[in-house]
Amino acid sequence: MDTILVVNAGSSSVKFQVFSVEGEGTLRRQIKGQMDGIGSRPRLRASGAGGDSLADRAYPIEAVPDVPAAMRVAGDWLRDELRIQPIAVGHRVVHGGPDYARPVLIDHGVVARLERFVSLAPLHQPHNLAPIRSILANFPALPQVACFDTAFHRTHSAVADHYAIPHHLHAEGVRRYGFHGLSYEYIAKTLLQIAPEIAKRRVIVAHLGSGASMCALRDGQSIESTMGFTALDGLPMGTRPGQLDPGVVLYLISEKGMSASNVQNFLYRDCGLRGLSGVSNDMRELEASQESKAKLAIDYFVYRIGLSSGMLAAALQGLDAFVFTAGIGENSANIRARVAEQLGWLGVAVDAAENARHSRLISRLNSTIPVYVVPTDEELMIAQHTLSLLMNSQSPNPRHERVS
Repeated sequence: MDTILVVNAGSSSVKFQVFSVEGEGTLRRQIKGQMDGIGSRPRLRASGAGGDSLADRAYPIEAVPDVPAAMRVAGDWLRDELRIQPIAVGHRVVHGGPDYARPVLIDHGVVARLERFVSLAPLHQPHNLAPIRSILANFPALPQVACFDTAFHRTHSAVADHYAIPHHLHAEGVRRYGFHGLSYEYIAKTLLQIAPEIAKRRVIVAHLGSGASMCALRDGQSIESTMGFTALDGLPMGTRPGQLDPGVVLYLISEKGMSASNVQNFLYRDCGLRGLSGVSNDMRELEASQESKAKLAIDYFVYRIGLSSGMLAAALQGLDAFVFTAGIGENSANIRARVAEQLGWLGVAVDAAENARHSRLISRLNSTIPVYVVPTDEELMIAQHTLSLLMNSQSPNPRHERVS
């Protein structure tokens, strides 16, 4: 059985899924797992297609000190115990910079180019690249494909792509990229199946999770996003502030004496819902909390989603549908209801019973704007891209695409 391995690596965890390749390029999920607690309390957990447990094992810290070690442990388990030998590995890579507008087969040159974008996604890019390097070193003949969170947004117009800064900086890559593109691409394709009457019209998708952003779709393509040059912009997130006056950064440097690295760490780890609430970066804990600052954090989150919805509706010159997705968007009926209240001026009206049931369509029959809840599947999107590139590529090392 041919299989595709999908890897999504973070700082303290490596998530992986295995898809079998069936007739006519159909993919079927076989295994879902992760190695978490890397460097602290390593644990391998995995389940089969039916949700049955395949592994739940703890390891000593010294056995899994970093991401490459986690890849070795998970890879040995897949190969030695389950006899899985993937024909290719697909990776989520957060930042593709100005170079990559589509998935690409990986070689050492691609890795070197992607290393240039580490400073633009310091929480993600180094960890995305670690398993790629590990596999290149240990299994150099195994095809690997990088799938970028920025690529889907490369359809933005020049006006949406630019900042009001000197053009030479834009030419160097200082521009509005947008992120969560694999999620938005999956939603755009799924809408063609579940709601074809609106899939090619004007749609706002809210990807609400620990990382949060929103995207304006027209004809299934991204025309605007709340995120920009880095994944700090736009909506408040678990630990990131979202939209922030650049003067705040200058203040932290000039008045608080913070170094650039300290500011970076502060903005990526100490702000957002965690910083505002002083309680947690987890929406579930905030919703359960009685602390006034937890309530403020939720209020702020909902308020900024409402503001961004107005901005994206303006970019679309109207609105035909609204979609919730990702962890909070798929699971918090309370947040969905509160966001819908913010969008009442657009004609949004949510059916409380359908919302509580987490139905696919949660808007009332008399709602001007239909509201959907669509679970995202970035891993399947990566597997599809990996298989497609593997089947269609004529060269083992295709030249990367540069978009000016």
